[in-house]
Amino acid sequence: MAKIQKILVHELVSQEIQNYIQEKDLQEGDKLPSVEEMTQMFGVGRSSLREALRYLEAIDIVRVENGKGIFVRDVDTFRFTGKVKIERERQYLLNTLDIRRALEGKAVELASKNITVAQIKELELCLERYQALKESSKDTSQIDLAFHRYIIKAAHNPILETVMDSISGLYEKFFNEPLGEKQLFDETYPYHRTMFDAVAAHDTERALEEFNKMMDCIEEKIKSF
Repeated sequence: MAKIQKILVHELVSQEIQNYIQEKDLQEGDKLPSVEEMTQMFGVGRSSLREALRYLEAIDIVRVENGKGIFVRDVDTFRFTGKVKIERERQYLLNTLDIRRALEGKAVELASKNITVAQIKELELCLERYQALKESSKDTSQIDLAFHRYIIKAAHNPILETVMDSISGLYEKFFNEPLGEKQLFDETYPYHRTMFDAVAAHDTERALEEFNKMMDCIEEKIKSF
């Protein structure tokens, strides 16, 4: 079964406010309903509404003037919220990539020293499945994620594995249709293969070199999307 993605209340409210602006054809400077009115309109608490307004202020869709009200700030910005969303996701991916470089880089180093024969076979089968999906132009995101989880497990460091488990949500979001493109990172497949070969050969230096090439490729894909 597919996992249900968690959506926060303030994210839903911010989208409803944007829908309201569009439906009412509001222009720059037009006043929105009061906080009290919108809590009734959307059936949410004041804290969720205020958090939604803070987000909309941050991306220049509304401005909140104490004692005066809430106003549409820039209609053009509203029209291009899709671009704003992409830019925010791009930055999120780059920030997560920094974490991956640090923690997963260590996992690759340890895996090259500690991987077992059975785990080498698991990784090899994983790569075969990855290649088959890629050649069929099918979604490779989950098999890609599985490959990296195998590497983390092969490090044989329970503390590192626990830390990685604690941020598993970040990893899943990273691989789950980044920037709306399920096959965004398919070009990194060759580095998965060369990194695996190095890990299987217990060649730590080459494994890290190929890992860094993979991370550089991912970073370039995110920035150039």
